[in-house]
Amino acid sequence: MTCLTYCLLIALLVTGTVQADTVQVAVASNFAGTMEQIAASFAKDTGHKAEIASGATGKIYAQIKNGAPFEVFLAADEVTPVKLEEEGLAARGSHFTYAIGRLVLWSSRPGYVDGDGNVLRKGDFAHLALANPKTAPYGAAAVEVMKNMNLLGKLEPKFVQGENIAQTHQFVATGNAELGFVALSQVFKDGKVTGGSAWMIPEKLHQPLRQDAVLLKTGAHNPAAKALLSYLKSPAAIAIMRSLGYGV
Repeated sequence: MTCLTYCLLIALLVTGTVQADTVQVAVASNFAGTMEQIAASFAKDTGHKAEIASGATGKIYAQIKNGAPFEVFLAADEVTPVKLEEEGLAARGSHFTYAIGRLVLWSSRPGYVDGDGNVLRKGDFAHLALANPKTAPYGAAAVEVMKNMNLLGKLEPKFVQGENIAQTHQFVATGNAELGFVALSQVFKDGKVTGGSAWMIPEKLHQPLRQDAVLLKTGAHNPAAKALLSYLKSPAAIAIMRSLGYGV
């Protein structure tokens, strides 16, 4: 969205010509906290309300296929939104990349994870948390990292799988796993990791975590759905995403 378009949207709101509506948004777990902040800013700037439900991208896809009444989907990959378009469940050509995610190896213990990932090579821990790679793109990326480090066979017996990246983070935060693969946004704010210790995994070790949004057919006639997708490209939304470690 250009600055001019964004300013016109606000001007229309002030003059009372934009009707406030609600949009049902399905959000990949890694982006849930970020989306809560964006939704608050969206409501303040446009008057529209975004109601959020989060989960693993694969699980949300299955829910949409089974008739869940979501109107906008913010996935953790770029494949699923395209698949929904091809299957006639999303508006053709509406998908776009709203953020680039970042995977980190994190422990709630300060000094436990080193800056080069050698803790993985040593393997002197009992539990390693990751999201289910079958349904969560961040879990699939974690498996790819371990394959590229030639460590998958060694570390697989130590896996503790979360249903999604939110549960995975909880396993590590509570100490049920000494360390785990989580989204940078879960442990990052304003340029630094907020607690514990982390390895920023080199992006060459896995495919880019391009996260795409898409307008679902159920939201095709909802002005709030289209407004939200536009708002994701606004300076306000971009600033929130960058503050939490996302590329845009």
